[in-house]
Amino acid sequence: MARISGIDLPKNKRGEIGLTYIYGIGHSTARYILDKAKIDFSKKVNEWDDEELTTIRNIINNEFKVEGQLRSEVQMSIKRLLDIACYRGLRHRKGLPVRGQRTRTNSRTRKGKRKTVAGKKKAPKK
Repeated sequence: MARISGIDLPKNKRGEIGLTYIYGIGHSTARYILDKAKIDFSKKVNEWDDEELTTIRNIINNEFKVEGQLRSEVQMSIKRLLDIACYRGLRHRKGLPVRGQRTRTNSRTRKGKRKTVAGKKKAPKK
């Protein structure tokens, strides 16, 4: 079982895919780590020996912010935007898209489930 930064990597996946299960590591970063550790990209996680695992762990700990440390940094950045009440901070506070997307349609991920508003009632005919 390969355990890096508190995450159990899937055993039967290729190394470059397995490393992406760690928050803060994507495809290009995973390739960089494996390249620096001199491990073949296509080698599966369960085929790594202890020496290779230690090398990968050291590279990640020394060069990257991952998991809890990265999550807290992101939250602190958002909190800073909220505190200075800039436009992006206000969008975070209101739960709307931050990067200029349209909100008349779409943006359901940020806004949440639709809240139906009743339509106007027609005036009675005389």
